[in-house]
Amino acid sequence: MQDVIPAWVNGVLQPVEKLAVHQRALRHRAVSVFVVAGGRLLVQRRALGKYHTPGLWANTCCTHPHWAEDDMACAQRRLHQELGITGLTLQPRGTVEYSADVGNGLHEHEVVALFLGQASPDLVLAPNPQEVMQTRWLDMSELMAELSKTPDIYTPWMRIYMAEHAERIFGKNGAADDRGGNL
Repeated sequence: MQDVIPAWVNGVLQPVEKLAVHQRALRHRAVSVFVVAGGRLLVQRRALGKYHTPGLWANTCCTHPHWAEDDMACAQRRLHQELGITGLTLQPRGTVEYSADVGNGLHEHEVVALFLGQASPDLVLAPNPQEVMQTRWLDMSELMAELSKTPDIYTPWMRIYMAEHAERIFGKNGAADDRGGNL
């Protein structure tokens, strides 16, 4: 069975095959998770087998909910599927909408539920190689410098999140880490 996701077609939310959603640039639901620990953000490099933006760096994880799947359940499911992370408490950080060309005739027009998770610095990761080719932890200054110097190594949505929605995601002064400091 094809992977179907919730998309708006003629103003009505309905299940549509994921690839068709991106080929037709349909507005659709999505989830993005940002995990911080010890004042640093966990980012991932997308596997080379991904159908769009392979090999680019992105936030901790992102995906599309299954039809009728709750956003929080989706975020927790995807953290486990992509990175082997379970049991992490996630804080909803609101919803944003963006539109971006992701190459090869594909387009994202997403209504994204954002989540922030606080982890311990010794969080154990088990990346799924079909989803994630690399992970690393970056403090905000490292991330912002890299986004400025080499933006093309990041996904379009990661560039949008950090340029337009960082305060919503991390708070006015940055995300408090588990020691009470700021990201």
